[in-house]
Amino acid sequence: MSVVVSNGQETLTLVLDEEQQMLRSTVRQFVDQHAPVGRLRTLRDARDERGYSASVWSEMAELGWLGLQVPEAHDGLGLGFFDLTVVLEQCGRKLMPEPLVSTLLLGAQALMLGGTEAQQAAWLPGIATGEKVVTLAFDERGARGNPHAGKALAARSGAGFTLSGTRVGVLDAHVADLILVSAQVGEGGPLGLFLVDPKAAGVTVTRHVALDLRNAGTVTLADVAVGAEALLGGDAALEVGDGGVALVDRVLDRARIGLAAEMLGGMEQAFEDTVAYLKERVQFDRPLGSFQALQHRAARLYCSIALARSAVLAAARVVDQSGDPREVAKYAALAKVRASEAFYDVAREAIQMHGGIGMTDEHDIGFYLKRAQTTLVTFGTNDALRARWAELNGY
Repeated sequence: MSVVVSNGQETLTLVLDEEQQMLRSTVRQFVDQHAPVGRLRTLRDARDERGYSASVWSEMAELGWLGLQVPEAHDGLGLGFFDLTVVLEQCGRKLMPEPLVSTLLLGAQALMLGGTEAQQAAWLPGIATGEKVVTLAFDERGARGNPHAGKALAARSGAGFTLSGTRVGVLDAHVADLILVSAQVGEGGPLGLFLVDPKAAGVTVTRHVALDLRNAGTVTLADVAVGAEALLGGDAALEVGDGGVALVDRVLDRARIGLAAEMLGGMEQAFEDTVAYLKERVQFDRPLGSFQALQHRAARLYCSIALARSAVLAAARVVDQSGDPREVAKYAALAKVRASEAFYDVAREAIQMHGGIGMTDEHDIGFYLKRAQTTLVTFGTNDALRARWAELNGY
């Protein structure tokens, strides 16, 4: 990866190098062969207890994709965040329900950014091999995704803590081996992240299936006792600046960028499928794609996707090239808003251009609109992220 200097100012390289192009090609081939969109329907109708394919997840681990960003010291490949987004984009093309967002964008990022050496050594190798699913619980009813507004509490008890409260919308909570729960350490105290075993006494996990058929859950903590070693980063993490608030923000910013990359893949696939349908479907003895009105609509979507792509690639580069969380936050807000708007627009137009068949459950194109509707509000609404962008830029 390189920084191009133009007119004395640093710019971001928005093209993939040769190795990244090979990675993209390999992942694309894998998802085309092993992860067709139609399996979402199969998993749903079978009421699959996991909600995703354990064998596909295992194969992805064997190919090294789950450990791309995990340091080599913890059995990973030690590559950059940009490389991870290359994988996420291709997986997004087929709307893969495997726990990529929860484990690679939330759990692994939190451990790598804030975990002690012992905590990283305990969990990162398992993530890289696909043996461990790790997620983050930060939202509550009424908090509207604001990780700082929750009421979950961690009371000091002896050498450890007692956790209480409820977290909602916890991705893949029902299959998680570890849940990182954010909670205030004492009334009005700093925010801490705690490593919680979902099977521990006092922990209740209720599974929910979202509109896009992804797994989420409600996690209830009733006086859950954890040791001092369960605090991510140890007591030192509570004494730096605003405690865990900055850490949660950094994790969510990376999650927004990674999710935007996944959305980019989704909108590209939906657009390509729609263009192919317009060329194939004949109406009034002419292909639908020959009508100028539809050509104009397709051209507008193409431009929207191109803008989203630029924003997503730039944000992913900033994570690797900049050590400034403020810059990452700005680009994360931009990428997420651009991707959300473009994905929803493309998916909605795809339904329209497919006509009646696009409204049926038998056709795959409808799954893209459901995913676009869900991701639109995941990790912050567009209004909230625009406000964050404005605040960070001093408007």
